Amino acid sequence: MLDKYTQPDFTRCALLTIDLQNDFAGPKACLTMSGCQPVLERVSLLVTAFRKRGLPMVHVVRIYLPDGSNVDSCRRKALEEGARIVLPRTTGAELVREIRPSTGLDFHGLQEGKLQQFSSNEFAVYKPRWGAFYKTALEDFLRDRGVNTLIITGAFFQRCVQATIFEASERDFRIVAVRDGIVGMHEQGAAELEDIGVTVLNAVDFLDALSGSVS
Repeated sequence: MLDKYTQPDFTRCALLTIDLQNDFAGPKACLTMSGCQPVLERVSLLVTAFRKRGLPMVHVVRIYLPDGSNVDSCRRKALEEGARIVLPRTTGAELVREIRPSTGLDFHGLQEGKLQQFSSNEFAVYKPRWGAFYKTALEDFLRDRGVNTLIITGAFFQRCVQATIFEASERDFRIVAVRDGIVGMHEQGAAELEDIGVTVLNAVDFLDALSGSVS
């Protein structure tokens, strides 16, 4: 049950898109699961709304070096043996068409730990592991902007999305998980999130709530 500590505050919210890159969620993705396209359509609605309203938004991305040296241990061997997944300066590492800003990713700057700015409210950050807060500048960025509520979307629920939600909860952010904006979301997962104070909403219901809170 939500209370004064977990109730979303849509006047101080930011949207996170997690790993919505071509190699994970695009039409020719090499690491994906079914159901990506409907999710991308929902996330596109949210991205458009945040752009229109000038609300903060961060695209959280992965970038793997060809030699596998910065890759999770469970995938490192595949990269060493020639797998090409979200490599710098490849189409596969770019954000999917449905949410892509007007300019591409600055792979070098992102891997140095810099946030990439696309507009006054839209940014990207590189995460070296599953969760978006691990060894990144994301928390400081959000705190500096007075954000206390995160709207979470992306791929895939069982890995990077869920890891990010737990990390955000550990940092006392209020959290909305967009049920139809997360690849691989399921009923048990939604119930488990609600047990830790996460609000689970469909994209349309979230947009209605946002419209009632932010002019």
